[in-house]
Amino acid sequence: MNVYLDNAATTPVAPEVVEAMVPVLYNNFGNPSSTHAFGRQAKALLENARRSIAQVLNCAPSELIFTSGGTEADNMALHAVVTQLGVRRIITSAIEHHAVGHTAEALKTHEQIEVVYLTLDAKGNIDLQELSTYLQEGVPTMVSLMHANNEIATLLPLAEVARMCRQYGAYFHSDTVQTMGHYAFDLAALDIDFITCAAHKFHGPKGIGFLYVNKKTRVNPLIHGGSQERGLRGGTENIAGVVGLAKAVELAYTDLAAHQAHIWGLKHYMITCLQALFPDVLFHGETSYEKALYTVLNVSLPATPKAGLLLFTLDLKGVAVSGGSACTSGAAKGSHVLEGIGANMNRPNARFSFSRFTTQEEIDYALQQLQEVYQKNL
Repeated sequence: MNVYLDNAATTPVAPEVVEAMVPVLYNNFGNPSSTHAFGRQAKALLENARRSIAQVLNCAPSELIFTSGGTEADNMALHAVVTQLGVRRIITSAIEHHAVGHTAEALKTHEQIEVVYLTLDAKGNIDLQELSTYLQEGVPTMVSLMHANNEIATLLPLAEVARMCRQYGAYFHSDTVQTMGHYAFDLAALDIDFITCAAHKFHGPKGIGFLYVNKKTRVNPLIHGGSQERGLRGGTENIAGVVGLAKAVELAYTDLAAHQAHIWGLKHYMITCLQALFPDVLFHGETSYEKALYTVLNVSLPATPKAGLLLFTLDLKGVAVSGGSACTSGAAKGSHVLEGIGANMNRPNARFSFSRFTTQEEIDYALQQLQEVYQKNL
């Protein structure tokens, strides 16, 4: 049996998404910037998809800029506020995705801005009072904090941080790559400047996503070239990818409550079973439904002399999990997120992440294999 429990890295493409994309690849090859019939057909698909996504998120279609994914969207937001909007300080945390963390450090080097890292507790929560203190200093600032951590699942109080940023005149960007498609967003009510999306995190295709730019926030392109995407992102649009993204958004939000209940049920079941199997098991980050992303569970397992072989051994048994962000897989370094919260790096750590296609049978198989691995001392 093969069990895939690494959905925070990427998800399988939904069959309905493939079905929506295939006719576009075959029949709608026109360049949407062309004025002839082939181009107009492609343009119609592009704008219909944009309107469809905007309707779900309750924003204007013009506020959505299609990108190659979350990393480009994060880069675009951070570069724009520093190089165009006069921001001299980025407030962030040590456990952000590298698309934000590395970008902030690059801007610090090349644009001589200040980068401030907020204090985190052992669960990965920021100190809101500390954030408020920084914001009151009056330095032109962008706050960049992810909605839910991709490794330890801890949720940010998004609306509260947004209100705080607006109160003190700071720009607010949130990496919502892990939560888009899993939580409802009302962007007319949530006063935020930028959020990001990558379709492959919720059963869409890879290589497509978007940056939401609040219409009150005026930015210039990061990628120069043509006048595509209202002049904000040069390059011929990936029409099939955009259609797939829109279909993935539709599927995710059509029955969101049922998806949430199913996935949270599996996560809670796994927590309970792990506690029964390993009395000294620990969980990184928040684990309650109210405070944690329900699709991700980060587990600190009992110490073993061969801790480094745990994920490899599970893989041999057909169970795919990760030790952290897929963006650093294969690297010798440990998780910067776990280090950022002071986790015990001598115990084997594993991230299990679920989707609406995950079954309890798969969870049972994974638990069985995990138990056997420990019984054999790896």
